[in-house]
Amino acid sequence: MEKKWWQKEVIYQIYPKSFYDSNNDGIGDIRGITEKLDYLQSLGITMVWICPIYQSPMADNGYDISDYYQLNPEFGDMKDLDELIARAKEKGIKIVLDLVINHTSDEHPWFQDLLKNPKTSKYREYYILKSGNNGEPPTNWRSVFGGSVWEPLKNTDEYYFHSFDSKQPDLNWENREVREELYKMVNYWLDKGIAGFRVDAITFIKKDQSYENLPADGVDGLVKCTKKARNQPGIEKFLHELKDETFSKYNCVTIGEAPGVPYEQYGDYIGDNGYFSMIFDFRYADLDVASGSEWFKRVDWNVLDLKKLIFTSQKEIQKAGWGANFLENHDQNRSISKYIKEEENRNFYSATMLGAMFFYLRGTPFIYQGQEIGMTNFERKSIEEFDDISSIDQYYRSMDEGYTAEEALHFINLRSRDNSRTPFHWNAKEYGGFSEVKPWLGMNENYDTINVEQQEQDPNSILNFYKKIIQVRQASECLIYGEIEPILEEHSTIIAYKRKLNNEEVVCYFNFSAEGQKVELDHSNYDVLLNNYNEEKETILDKECLLKPYQALILKKKGESYHE
Repeated sequence: MEKKWWQKEVIYQIYPKSFYDSNNDGIGDIRGITEKLDYLQSLGITMVWICPIYQSPMADNGYDISDYYQLNPEFGDMKDLDELIARAKEKGIKIVLDLVINHTSDEHPWFQDLLKNPKTSKYREYYILKSGNNGEPPTNWRSVFGGSVWEPLKNTDEYYFHSFDSKQPDLNWENREVREELYKMVNYWLDKGIAGFRVDAITFIKKDQSYENLPADGVDGLVKCTKKARNQPGIEKFLHELKDETFSKYNCVTIGEAPGVPYEQYGDYIGDNGYFSMIFDFRYADLDVASGSEWFKRVDWNVLDLKKLIFTSQKEIQKAGWGANFLENHDQNRSISKYIKEEENRNFYSATMLGAMFFYLRGTPFIYQGQEIGMTNFERKSIEEFDDISSIDQYYRSMDEGYTAEEALHFINLRSRDNSRTPFHWNAKEYGGFSEVKPWLGMNENYDTINVEQQEQDPNSILNFYKKIIQVRQASECLIYGEIEPILEEHSTIIAYKRKLNNEEVVCYFNFSAEGQKVELDHSNYDVLLNNYNEEKETILDKECLLKPYQALILKKKGESYHE
C-alpha cells in the first residue's frame, strides 16, 4: 500500500457553535478555536475539521448555506479564518472545512431569484422542479427530516425538491452549469490554504430520474427518499468529475459522508482511483436503531453484534482502501452513553477502553469535541428544550406511529443530535467556561465534574489517557499502517484484534464487561504499550492474562522495535 500523508493524521472535529465563545454572545466562534489551539496541540491533534461556518440562516446549524464565499457573522469574518489557518499551521495543525454541495439554503441568491421569477429565472435549472399531480406532490417520498421532499413553489403549480429540510432545496446536479459553479467554489477554498474537506451528504446528489412513487413505509403514507435519492446509478459520473475538477489538482484530503454505499462499491469510493481519500461507515454507529433516520425503531444489541459490525467494516475497508474511524460526531449521540448501557459503568475505565478500541482500528481516527473528556448525553424534559430539527421531527413521527409522548421523548433523548451539540466543558464555572453568558443551547449540567481544567490537573483522567492513546499510535508504524486481523471473534464481551506490519505485531484487547475475563496469549513475552489500569510500562511473562472490568490492554511482542 502506498502511504499517504493523511493516513497518519489525528483529526479533531469541532462544532464551532459549541466549542468556545470568545466574545461572550453565547455562540462559539472562529476566534474561540484560535484561542484553544494550544489545548488541541497538547492533546496531540494534527488536523481540525470544522463544521460549516459559511453564511447561513442556521435552519440546520450551518448546513443550509446562503453564501459559499462568505462566513456567518456570528462565527467571525475572513480575517479571523485566515488567522486561524496561519496560527494552526505554526502549531502543526491543518484545517479541514465542511463541504455542503447537495443543497443550498432557500435564502441563497440563486433560490431567491427563482422565488422572485419562478418562470423566467436562469436558476430554474439549478434546482429540481416538478409539476404536481392533481394538487398532490409529484411523488410520495419522505425527506430525511420528515414530511414530503416536495415543497410548493409559490405562485406556481410546481414543487421544489429537498432531501432534508424545506429550507434546504437540493441542487440539480444534472445541470452542468451548477456543477461548474460548485467546482469554482471548491477550488477557491483550497487555494486559500485549507487541507481539504469533509464532504457532506454526497451520496444524495444523484436522484432516480423516473421520479416514481414507491409503497409507503409509514403511517404518513410516505416512503424514505433514500430509496430513490441516495447512491443512485450514475452518481459515479458526478463524483469522478468533482474529483477531477477540484480535489485531484491539490494534495488535499477528502472525507466522504457516504451513507448507503454497499461494501462492494467501496473500491469506487476509496480505492486507488477512488472519489475520496476515506469515507465514514455508519453501520456500527447506527446499531441501536433499525434505520439511521428512524430513532423510534429501537434495536436491542450486544457486544458481539457491535464487534461483528466493526470487523465487517474493517475487512471491507481494508480490501478497498482507507477508512475514517469515529465514535461520535455532530449527528450522533455521546459514545459512552450509547455503547456502555449501564449508567453505573460509565466511568474512566469504560471511557478510555472505548477510546483505545476505536483509535487503533485501521484508518484515520477522528475525535469529536468533548469525547476526550467523557462528555455524556443530556436528558431534556420537554420537546421545547430541543434545537435539532431532526429530533423534533422524530418526536412527532414517533407519536404518529403510535407511541406516547413519554416514549417519544425517551427515543429522542437517546439519539438526539443535540446530545453532542451541547457547549463544551472547559471548567467548572457557570456555563462550563464556554461563555460568560447563557449559551445558545442548554448545557449538560455535569460540567462541574466533567471538564478540561479538572482533567488536565489529574494525571489519571480520561483526557490525559487520550493523550497517551494518541502518543502510542503516532509512535507506531504498525498501529498506523499495519493490516488488521480480528481475534476472539466469537467472544461475547471482548473485542480484540492484531495489527501487523512486516515482522511487527501489536495485539489489542478490550473488555466490554464489568466482570474480569481470561484470555490466552500467543506468546509469553510482551511489552505493554498501553493499559488503562496501569500508568507504568510493564512486561507480561505469561500466556494467560486476566482482563479487568473495562480494561484496554495493548501488547507488543518483546524485543520488537518501538520508538517513543
